[in-house]
Amino acid sequence: MTAAGRRVLIGRIVGLYGVQGWLKIESWAEPRMRIFDYQPWLLGAAPGTETQVSGVKGRTQGKGMVAHLPGVDDREQAAALVGTDIHVAREQLPSPAEGEYYWVDLEGLEVVTTEEVKLGRVSHLFATGANDVVVVRDGERERLIPFVQGSYVRSVDLSAGRMVVDWDPEF
Repeated sequence: MTAAGRRVLIGRIVGLYGVQGWLKIESWAEPRMRIFDYQPWLLGAAPGTETQVSGVKGRTQGKGMVAHLPGVDDREQAAALVGTDIHVAREQLPSPAEGEYYWVDLEGLEVVTTEEVKLGRVSHLFATGANDVVVVRDGERERLIPFVQGSYVRSVDLSAGRMVVDWDPEF
């Protein structure tokens, strides 16, 4: 799948704020307030089943953030949204800098070793603090490869749908 049509998880509705429909949110945008620049929001889990929302307003509140969605004007309506993921369309995000990637762009890439041994496809990534980790699955096994460019990740070619890694296929 190309970047067009992909969704990026950018935040989550985590609680209620007040009685007029305001919601506490987590934002994974950098900086956090940028989440309000990327609209419409796609609320929900699965493509095609989400609700598209534009005109979301927000602000910082203490150490957190709160948002008001158009049409959500009381605590009961807001309560129904707690736990909902906030996605945006991938094409709304700025292009990454050279050598940087959005995780969603790496998902699905074929992964091969420097000796052309096929390891599988990128299932997903996760952060460890020290570095991100690429989860590669081939149907039979799962490999966790540190996403360290130059050391383990030798090249990423998004247009070819391929990532080359320096990794022992037996590991």
